Amino acid sequence: MRFKPVPPAPEAFEYVTRVQRAVPLVPGTEDDCCARLVGRLDLPDRDAARTWLTFLRALELAEETPSGYRRTDAEPTVEGCRAALLDRVFAADAVRDALASEGSLAVDAAFEAVRERVPRWERHRDTEWTAVWRERVGRLLDWLVLLEAAERVDGDEVRYRPA
Repeated sequence: MRFKPVPPAPEAFEYVTRVQRAVPLVPGTEDDCCARLVGRLDLPDRDAARTWLTFLRALELAEETPSGYRRTDAEPTVEGCRAALLDRVFAADAVRDALASEGSLAVDAAFEAVRERVPRWERHRDTEWTAVWRERVGRLLDWLVLLEAAERVDGDEVRYRPA
């Protein structure tokens, strides 16, 4: 299963550990978990918490059980999260592969490289799908930087290159 929600990448990897620790050990409902994340972290609302909860599932740092959501015993590591991101987050591998083949890309060029992978139903569901997916690709690039699979090159135009 591939997950689509991608929260903004934090400034430091330690934040991922903080978010995982905010998820309860004893399973709780999605609403309870989201309220807990909002209360313990600097998240603006339950939608942001829901995105993080789903993303943690993709990184195998949280899981959904019949009783609700709980954190896993896995310790967050850059290597483990990078492998899970590339394997379990939709289009993350395609963004990384586009960087590898082009050498350096801005967000718009990275989006164009993976544009055809956007499911047809998503293109029809939202008239602003290109803006949504450009933002998602930008977030994936920032996650690749955080997880040491890419580097950000600041200049007139922010670009990314393989690490």
